[in-house]
Amino acid sequence: MTAVDSCGIERTADDMGAALLDDLAAWMDRYIKTAQPGDLHTLVLWAVHTHLALALYTSPRLLLDSPVPGSGKTTVLDHLNRLCHKPMQAASLSSPSLLVRFLEHGPRTVLVDEADRTLNPKAEGVSELLAVLNSGYRRGASRPVLIPDREGGWATREMPTFGPVAMAGNAPDLPDDTRSRCIRVLLLPDTEGTVEDSDWELIEQGALDLHARIETWADYVREDVRTTRPEYPEGLKGRNRERWAPLLRVAYAAGGHWPGRCLELIDADLERQEMDREAGLQRTARHIVLLDHIRQVWTEGRPFMPTMELLALLKSTHPDYWKHHDYGELTRQGLARMLANHFNIRAVRETGGDRHRGYFYVDLEPAWNAFGMGGPTREA
Repeated sequence: MTAVDSCGIERTADDMGAALLDDLAAWMDRYIKTAQPGDLHTLVLWAVHTHLALALYTSPRLLLDSPVPGSGKTTVLDHLNRLCHKPMQAASLSSPSLLVRFLEHGPRTVLVDEADRTLNPKAEGVSELLAVLNSGYRRGASRPVLIPDREGGWATREMPTFGPVAMAGNAPDLPDDTRSRCIRVLLLPDTEGTVEDSDWELIEQGALDLHARIETWADYVREDVRTTRPEYPEGLKGRNRERWAPLLRVAYAAGGHWPGRCLELIDADLERQEMDREAGLQRTARHIVLLDHIRQVWTEGRPFMPTMELLALLKSTHPDYWKHHDYGELTRQGLARMLANHFNIRAVRETGGDRHRGYFYVDLEPAWNAFGMGGPTREA
């Protein structure tokens, strides 16, 4: 497939894509300062993916983060507002229903500024708004909304929530389920004056020209992006794959050095996560910690352990977590509730013997295997 680019040169769709993304990267490099050079490539791939959202299964949330004000977050949103598909700047989202109505006729790119205030989970009504933003991460997601009917009452209609979202804020306190859907770009103040001011009176047309080129190229490759599945790196699984797969598919459609650049971004992100886990910076859900700690205290070879023995071992082995934690001391009921609610594992009576209530190894083993934890580590 060939087409004529903006310079009148006939190119293949791949050539057009690589040249387009290169030009986008050069444009952003003029006006945006990121903490890591590769973050500019993230911005490029994310902006382009908004034009192909309906050809993709997920749309990662873009988190524009910074430690202090004046780091260029609003500037980045201004550029995305001119480069992305049907952008909608939302300095303040008054209600989830309003957001859903904006998305009623197809995906729009929602740009949220001041996310540290607008999306503060402690503020009234924000938890429901975050639920819409989280659900709209996957294509086909919807939310019931009340609309007026002909009789003067109200009717329920399922309305779509799917669409790209970029959030900018100074270290916003987003909940874990929202952060897990985000690709983070860190912005720092440009104290050395290495980037130009975005004087929109002078540069508006240049941004609009780039937008038109993105739209044209997206139309050429839409079906290829929809059907092509690149080979994913080993270790890119679950939520990580959902976040990065859309950008990787755009990179492969563009060709040139862009697949390699995207793979470098993925490797860096996975390495960063591993370093955070080793340093204890990555929060793990309490029920997952419980499952792993049970594995650690379970005596190898034992088919059954009574609840009270298990509790005593957990508290003596990990007292800071199960005896003196802010949540309070772990009780028999708390242990049973977490295992039943999250893993469908329930305490039963031992057959024969003293008939204590407790847990069987065979009931815990599938959950340990599912999370790659392996077997017990405590020797008999």
